[in-house]
Amino acid sequence: MSIKIGKKTYAERIQDGIDNAFMRQAVSSAQGRFRSGRLKAAEDLGDWEEWRTLGEEIRSHTMENLDYYLHQLSEQVEKLGGTVYFAKTAEEANQYVQKIAREKEAKKVVKSKSMVTEEIGLNEALEESGCEVVESDLGEWILQLDEDPPSHIVTPALHKNKEQIRETFVEKKGYTGSDQPEELAAFAREQLRQDFLSADIGVTGCNFAVAESGAVTLVTNEGNARMVTSLPDTQISVMGMERIVPTWEDLEVVVSLLTRSAVGQKLTSYITALTGTKLEGEVDGPEDFHLVIVDNGRSKILGTEFQSALHCIRCAACINACPVYRHVGGHSYGSIYPGPIGAVLTPLLDGYEDHKDLPYASTLCAACTEACPVKIPLHEHLIRHREIIVERENMGSKAEGVMMKGYAKWASTSAAYKLSTKMAHTALKPWTEDDYISNGPGPLKGWTDSRDFPAPARQSFRSWYKQREKRRNDG
Repeated sequence: MSIKIGKKTYAERIQDGIDNAFMRQAVSSAQGRFRSGRLKAAEDLGDWEEWRTLGEEIRSHTMENLDYYLHQLSEQVEKLGGTVYFAKTAEEANQYVQKIAREKEAKKVVKSKSMVTEEIGLNEALEESGCEVVESDLGEWILQLDEDPPSHIVTPALHKNKEQIRETFVEKKGYTGSDQPEELAAFAREQLRQDFLSADIGVTGCNFAVAESGAVTLVTNEGNARMVTSLPDTQISVMGMERIVPTWEDLEVVVSLLTRSAVGQKLTSYITALTGTKLEGEVDGPEDFHLVIVDNGRSKILGTEFQSALHCIRCAACINACPVYRHVGGHSYGSIYPGPIGAVLTPLLDGYEDHKDLPYASTLCAACTEACPVKIPLHEHLIRHREIIVERENMGSKAEGVMMKGYAKWASTSAAYKLSTKMAHTALKPWTEDDYISNGPGPLKGWTDSRDFPAPARQSFRSWYKQREKRRNDG
């Protein structure tokens, strides 16, 4: 299962993002708003760097002992009446959920926001089984109606304005109101309420599971997740295997970091803990609870130099700090995980073949690393990705070694160097336009595939300087 979205090439996606003036303005505004909110909320917490260090230690300890905590979690969930299923692949996860849907003879599934279900393509799998799937997060619902993938981890419909949203509601739901946000939201609430009441199965993601208690926690602002988990008789939570903390005390730390880093809030509107099936005497909650723990390439990252990428708490702080994301938007990454964390994580989960351009979607300014609340060295991971890509492309080829030896001999010979610099402008003239080479020949092609190369000057600086001095003296 690929997490790639769309069929356009990297260059085409980038150009689409650059050409989308509204998206760039919306992203820039949101980045500024989120960043200022994050900084203020961090100040309220106290010594932010101490909290970041503590968050890093918790995530590092958890990944180093992931097998232990996953076992503990599964035991606790089963004690609470739930069923745990470990899915090695996206296909296994989807097939398990499809099996439950068939057993329950489900016709409608209502979902809360979940990145991992986007990753594995769960909606499509359920629809293939004959289920109607309804996203209940407002942003995700808008995108589902418009058949558009998310462009941001926290605010998935960031790239859309209220006029576009109204057009979608009019076309897909017969909406007749204005484009005022309050009226649009009220309409969505009215529509979704009927789906909550008629759903056979509720599906959620998982911000963090608490190993010691078996609780699955959700961090939301709309309250839709509580409707998803309270009304349907059957509930399925899908979690990436790394989305776990050992204790409630650890949860307090990472949630405090998450809410401040994501949207600059001390806490979100709702932090919900789900603990298995409905007990005797309780009036709401599921009669049947399933926790699907998804690997889908994560275990391959454990024990490698990229292991800290699994520390991510999906706050999008790196996205909100990234100057590249600001100019090209989320869809340019071609993955459901955009921004710096997406550029690091996507090639690890889905391979380099379709995503070898992503590590180059960075200025390596390290703003992402500085913003990360659990201190993932994102820019260092991007550099290492680039090294691996270059090594693979040159594997088994002696051409680069021969070229470098030739370059060394040429560059160390003064006469050859001077002669070639004089000839370079003329030799490269067929590929030059407006003093730049955009599609260079031979060794230059690798460079010009992703950037323009300044054409060699018509004369050297020393030659120009001598001519200038001569004119001044003659004058």
